[in-house]
Amino acid sequence: MLNIASAQITSSAAASAFFARWADMATWPQWNSDTEWVRLDGPFAAGSTGVLKPKGGPKTKFVIAELADDRFVDVSKLPGARMTFDHRVTETPDAGTGVTVTVTLTGPLSRLWNAILGKGIKATLQQDLEGLKAAAEASRTTRSTTGSLA
Repeated sequence: MLNIASAQITSSAAASAFFARWADMATWPQWNSDTEWVRLDGPFAAGSTGVLKPKGGPKTKFVIAELADDRFVDVSKLPGARMTFDHRVTETPDAGTGVTVTVTLTGPLSRLWNAILGKGIKATLQQDLEGLKAAAEASRTTRSTTGSLA
């Protein structure tokens, strides 16, 4: 496995606000600068598939490989490789909600895909996560100072 990039933020938004943004894939281009459009071909659930169009790149099929209370994993299918976006959410009463996104590649052509895509992903992953944070915080589901949902 090849680790391409990781990014993390802390937010006042509840974990559910992040999952709501991820589930509404049609709005991803509003906070993800690399995405032209996304289509999910079913519910936001493990096993569902879809297609995304990165800006300047070809359409890419993906599958939601895992969806849990604290994790959302989507895997893009590339010729000779799989690119995994692992989104993890942690809530703590003191620090708010933490979100970490890690991007990895596996497969025989992972080094080639890293050479093609790695630099761009590294350059924009933190910026895109900050955009997601702003979108999540703009929603009505935020954490109060006591740690409960407001």
